[in-house]
Amino acid sequence: MISTLLVANRGEIACRIFRTCAELGIRTVAVHSDADGNALHARVADTAVRLPGATPADTYLRGDLVVKAAVSAGADAVHPGYGFLSENADFARAVLDAGLVWIGPPPEAIEAMASKTRAKELMGIAPLGEVTESDLPVLVKAAAGGGGRGMRIVRRLDELGAALEGARAEATSAFGDGEVFVEPYLERGRHVEVQILADTHGTVWPLGTRDCSLQRRHQKVVEEAPAPGLPEGLVKELHALAVRAARSVAYVGAGTVEFLVADGRAHFLEMNTRLQVEHPVTEAVFDLDLVAEQIRVAEGHALPLDAPRAHGHAIEARLYAEDPARDWTPQTGTLHRLAVPDSVRLDTGYTDGDEIGVHYDAMLAKVVAHAPTRAEALRKLAHALEATTLHGPTTNRDLLVRSLRHEEFATARMDTGFYDRHLTELTASAPDPHAPLAAALADAHGRSRFGGWRNLPSQPQTKRYLMAGEEHEAHYRHTREGLTADGVRVVHAGARLVVLDIDGVHRKFEVSSYGNQVHVNNTTLTALPRFPDAKAQLAPGSLLAPMPGTVVRMAEGLAAGATVEAGQPLLWLEAMKMQHQITAPVTGTLSELRAVVGQQVEPGSLLAVVQAT
Repeated sequence: MISTLLVANRGEIACRIFRTCAELGIRTVAVHSDADGNALHARVADTAVRLPGATPADTYLRGDLVVKAAVSAGADAVHPGYGFLSENADFARAVLDAGLVWIGPPPEAIEAMASKTRAKELMGIAPLGEVTESDLPVLVKAAAGGGGRGMRIVRRLDELGAALEGARAEATSAFGDGEVFVEPYLERGRHVEVQILADTHGTVWPLGTRDCSLQRRHQKVVEEAPAPGLPEGLVKELHALAVRAARSVAYVGAGTVEFLVADGRAHFLEMNTRLQVEHPVTEAVFDLDLVAEQIRVAEGHALPLDAPRAHGHAIEARLYAEDPARDWTPQTGTLHRLAVPDSVRLDTGYTDGDEIGVHYDAMLAKVVAHAPTRAEALRKLAHALEATTLHGPTTNRDLLVRSLRHEEFATARMDTGFYDRHLTELTASAPDPHAPLAAALADAHGRSRFGGWRNLPSQPQTKRYLMAGEEHEAHYRHTREGLTADGVRVVHAGARLVVLDIDGVHRKFEVSSYGNQVHVNNTTLTALPRFPDAKAQLAPGSLLAPMPGTVVRMAEGLAAGATVEAGQPLLWLEAMKMQHQITAPVTGTLSELRAVVGQQVEPGSLLAVVQAT
């Protein structure tokens, strides 16, 4: 029996595994980088061991340090979670060689399936060799890992070289393995997968299907179980292929076999030899704890011959600290408040006051709804996300709500190109026009600056805010009838709650302030000074860092004085395990270059200036 378990991971998945361990009476050990010294997963574990450094390569990807931590903390088992070393056969062997229980498949199974190229060979599928014009579009894909890292769509042959180079660099940084391959890219397929669970006694369960078609940058955003609208014959085929893949490598534990479904046919993609991010939707419809089952299988227990029956429908949405309207740019800063209604499940690695840094994935939490039907689950999740209190950096919350309510998704006609087609409409700014007024009234009340009314009309008070990239002014006046503001009757004005009578309807506005950042219901504003500070204007063509990150690469031969073309990649920033290109805004001369490889930059830092010709 396992008594103490170390999770070789961080954040949400570590906290989720610790929760099951607490229910099973198993002591827990966390590992943490210096950047994660005060992270939630390090705080909730019974014991925590420091991995010196901040980057994944120095910490969570150092299998030798993780095994040493497990031994020194007295753990007798290791769970890898997902990402990092979860599909690293050498790490699994090192855990076993140290006399510890490995909560995962045998290293040989990982070796066979963790590499997407070897997995395809095992299933009788060969990757593309030399790419020709007739093969386009194609997808460059990292052989190891997942999460959309190390992937590039190529639509023109002259883009292939840069795509291969970029994918290799990103895969090396995220997984410690730079192997990539090329496969055909299907434009309108659905991403469907089968959860499997296998024991050491020969039983393999195919646990339904999941649809994970809503993706950005090849990383899943919304997942659901079961995959809607699949013919019964296709579901049986998917189950059979998944079981065949598992049996072909004598698989043990939880894993996922992924497919692209197009034109009624299933195309094998890969097998993930680990727990998936989206496993909670399967847990909900099968009423299972997959982590508990993983542990029981690792202890040698046999699964019942028949898998449990599915019931209802579950949908999961991933909350990311990112700005979808700005090319999904990761966001950092303090998460002041995260509160989700009790009607849904919340899996998170953050709590109020935690810092969101640059070193790791931008996912804040997963929110999961389960209901008897898909329509009910969809409505339940959309409402819960809309009612969530989320104060801090910009997130994809509004995008998620609009996605769930989009007619194409609601009728289950989505595919992996959903965001390519609909991102503009889903990110169109729709701030509440009364939010600045509510913020101004709450601010005035909080500072006790309301005076008595006067017989003579007084000048209105004015407060300026930045909202959705535009400046807004709010005006209010104190009269003998009470507060009046921009033609709206003020019913109540407190420091945290403002009630306005708008066309005969009383509307409530909850207001929270953190410095100059103000949250009014689901609208975020930035309070501006009464008198703007005079400041130097940036030179035309200035390239500013869109996010905090590290300059990891620069175009070959790039130097001040060089001639550049509009759209030409100049340098690459890495943030939250993803690389982002900074391109020339115009054709001209690089008149100034301030960035250097290895430099840490903050948002708004001047990287370079391109002078138009």
